[in-house]
Amino acid sequence: MNVVESMYDHFKIIVMLFVVIFGFGFFGALLLQDAGFGYNKEKLIDKDHVYNKNIEIQNNQMSTFNIREYGYTLVSSPLVSSSQEALNPNTTFTNLNNQNITLREYPVPVGSRPHDVAPSTSTSMLYVTNNNTKNLLKDIVWYTAQASGELGKLNTTTGETSHIFLGEGSAPHGVIVGPDGAPWITDGGLNAIVRVDPYTQNVTVYPLPQGVGYANLNTATFDNNGTLWFTGQSGIYGRLFPSTGAIEIFAAPKGAGPYGITTTPNGSVYYASLAGSYVGLINTITGQVTVLEPPTPDQGARRVWSDSDGNIWVSEWNAGKLAMYNPQIDTWKEWKLPGNNPKPYAVYVDTKDKVWISDFGSNSLYRFDPANQSFKKFDIPSPIANVRQILGVEGEVWGAESGTDRLLLIKTR
Repeated sequence: MNVVESMYDHFKIIVMLFVVIFGFGFFGALLLQDAGFGYNKEKLIDKDHVYNKNIEIQNNQMSTFNIREYGYTLVSSPLVSSSQEALNPNTTFTNLNNQNITLREYPVPVGSRPHDVAPSTSTSMLYVTNNNTKNLLKDIVWYTAQASGELGKLNTTTGETSHIFLGEGSAPHGVIVGPDGAPWITDGGLNAIVRVDPYTQNVTVYPLPQGVGYANLNTATFDNNGTLWFTGQSGIYGRLFPSTGAIEIFAAPKGAGPYGITTTPNGSVYYASLAGSYVGLINTITGQVTVLEPPTPDQGARRVWSDSDGNIWVSEWNAGKLAMYNPQIDTWKEWKLPGNNPKPYAVYVDTKDKVWISDFGSNSLYRFDPANQSFKKFDIPSPIANVRQILGVEGEVWGAESGTDRLLLIKTR
């Protein structure tokens, strides 16, 4: 064997070793991915599809956006990123009536910073039933991905998520599902109200009127006539008529602060002023506000929600209290949350008139029973969850964990 033949034999051996090693690595990766071990944590729904949606601007007040949309899907269940641990196992509580209550967290794409959440079968008018709305995309939960300027969409059956881009500069805050079954968004970045078609995912933007300035839009609710009312922390509240796209803006009493907002079963609209420390009752005909002041000064009324009797429940951020206003007899009650440093952020009243409060201080949700005036604590599995909003449907309470890129589900049935 000469030198040339010897070198050739060595070359063949090296090539064969390379093929074996490369093949093992390639097929091993496929096996890991197919086995659902989270090898490929995140990918586009279809890498060959060009994601873009029509974004319609009402009243021609804004120029066309550079449109982009990202999709995310699960390789394993649940989807986790390299910086997130696997989904915490379901946590089950048993109450005094032997009713099991289960907590579950759904990861969403890293960096989403979900602020608000809205099941597709919910409406801001909790006690108004619309069969068409209730049947819309029944397994879908919407959430605002504030950090990425997108509306998130979680399929609770598959665990898959996808994101819809809302426009350049978007920073969505609140999301609710309207009587039309569509998610409606208060977008502080766009200084606009945004509607997303739940079927086509087309985006329609309703900019605030010129000259209003930066409103720091927060939350919205529909009254019983189908008008959308919304708040802006810069010191405004307003209404949008979906049939025409017309928007009317009002200056809030005491200036900056309007935050949470709710509609009662009889159609009254109330909002909370965080900086103003009051609750405002809006006259839905004239747009004027009656200021209602809780007993504790500078309490920091943050969010509000109505129960089935029209009582208004308020999370008092500064005071660490839960408050209730009874409009029939014009009286207030307040309850201090348990713990050393409660920071109640979100409040929501479920269909059984139990009151849910998120507490930053204890990283938990509390359920308050008005009948016996007692609190039940539910610890959130993930630390520093920072649940900024709560909404639900029959038997389910949802929260948006802005601190962990997760959505929290509490099943009460």
